[in-house]
Amino acid sequence: MHYNVIVIGSGPAGEAAAINLAKHGQKVAVIESRDSVGGACAHKGTIPSKALREAVEQVKEFNTNNLFRKVAPPYHFEFEHVLEHVNTVVAKQVAIKTHHYSRNRIDVIHGSAKIQGKGSVLVVSKNQTRVYSADKIIIATGTSPYLPDDIDFNHPRIYSSDTILSMSHTPKHMIIFGAGVIGCEYASILSGLGIKVDLVDNRDRLLSFLDGEICDAVSYHLRSGGVKIRHNESYAAVTADERVVRVRMESGKVINADCLLFCNGRSGNTRELGLESVNIAVNGRSQLDVNENYETSCEGIYAIGDVIGSPGLASTALDQGRSVSNTILGIDKLKNLKNAPTGIYTIPEISSVGKTEEQLTEEKVPYEVGQAMFKDIARGQISNEETGMLKILFHRKTLQILGIHCFGKNASEIVHIGQAIMLQEGSQNSLSYFVETTFNYPTMAEAYRVAALMGLSRISK
Repeated sequence: MHYNVIVIGSGPAGEAAAINLAKHGQKVAVIESRDSVGGACAHKGTIPSKALREAVEQVKEFNTNNLFRKVAPPYHFEFEHVLEHVNTVVAKQVAIKTHHYSRNRIDVIHGSAKIQGKGSVLVVSKNQTRVYSADKIIIATGTSPYLPDDIDFNHPRIYSSDTILSMSHTPKHMIIFGAGVIGCEYASILSGLGIKVDLVDNRDRLLSFLDGEICDAVSYHLRSGGVKIRHNESYAAVTADERVVRVRMESGKVINADCLLFCNGRSGNTRELGLESVNIAVNGRSQLDVNENYETSCEGIYAIGDVIGSPGLASTALDQGRSVSNTILGIDKLKNLKNAPTGIYTIPEISSVGKTEEQLTEEKVPYEVGQAMFKDIARGQISNEETGMLKILFHRKTLQILGIHCFGKNASEIVHIGQAIMLQEGSQNSLSYFVETTFNYPTMAEAYRVAALMGLSRISK
């Protein structure tokens, strides 16, 4: 069977590309290796981990808010209890995505895809093997956890970021090796359930791509939640038996725990794609290089989403899917893809867009800082938000907004207000907007007005 476009992978990138193409009259097929659509985002990554986080945040609220003590004492929730919410959300997401494909008359083919040549894809499923052809091919296969050969990931006490959601018990002590976004998120989630966590980082600072003040806040709140952070450590050996996991560090330290979560990087899902048949090479992480139109080194074959590397966000994958489909359709590409916000779903969460203080200092940009603490905002006090802050970086002379950094409850929602103003052109991108605009009161959005007024007071002295 022949299609205008074959999309390999049904995660956010593949879904966005396929639906946009179908809405413009293209005959589209999506090949998905799982039995249901959604990719790793829906089944292993973004959706389940954030649903887990939300459930744990509610558990923490119940156990720490004195208001609930009038009806019940604090309660210990098992890991399997909070997973019930995760499974419900995943099922809803799969149902919605399945309906979207059906409504747009997109053929979903379940099986393993292998490119046999330009415009030809072999699909091996449980029941049959069949070859499909297309004018264009989009690779949106995502990534999988990096699994070093010297660690036995078949052991029941050793998990990756894909398998941690299958854990059927609540350990007392867990080692998390890898303190990137995934490691920090799970450290805050698991410690929220009362699990003792050792977070091992092979660098000297957590999430160093963030603003330094935000990094400090993340470290402080992880430690206050009982997480032991071990910087500048690399493992030498990992052993496990029926009772314990032992991680011996190159420094000589040995950490014993009930289980290990290894989440130190991810690799592109390209190994079985048959890329050698079209002379497409991969980098050291099995990811693909593309040009500004997301086209690979082989004409007519494109790649989008996590499989092409940074930033590796579901939000940018959606935008890349729409952008590459517009390119194929010959219409304008999406703009502003370089100014995507970062959302990190620790407890509390983090979000930022634009430059950090460190970047502006290095670039010798004359900037100033406006800051608002959530505990000083009326809505924050009403909601009992003792933690969190909003930070606006702006140019001292023009008042142009250069960066927005937020730490605290709903940070990933709040940041979009600043992002919208920051992306305006010319004089519309100004700190003055937050001073001259009326915000609902009391709201967390009022933090922008407070931060702007503080920033202006710094340059008026």
